[in-house]
Amino acid sequence: MEDQNNKKNAQISIEIKPDVARGSYSNLALIVHSPTEFVVDFVSNLPGYAKPEVVSRVIMTPETAKRLMLALQDNIMKYESQFGQIKFAAEMQPKITVPFGGGHGPQGGSMS
Repeated sequence: MEDQNNKKNAQISIEIKPDVARGSYSNLALIVHSPTEFVVDFVSNLPGYAKPEVVSRVIMTPETAKRLMLALQDNIMKYESQFGQIKFAAEMQPKITVPFGGGHGPQGGSMS
């Protein structure tokens, strides 16, 4: 019975609208969380632009955030086995703490 429920959950039909299918370029992600949700701001930080711009914000439950983390880990391992290790640029270190304030959302966070 449990296997049947798992198979039903795995076979969902997803629709993607054309404007979403085009995607948005992001080279920076800011992450904050509260006890009930994770907020991920995808940012485009391009040379020649005075200020980085949030191109998309995704809000998810802690469980969904953890599932995303596991899916990313799995896909990164597959990518690296095919294309080689992903290296960080010398000037960019992962997990940099970014202070948030002014009542614009949860306090604290990290960027990657």
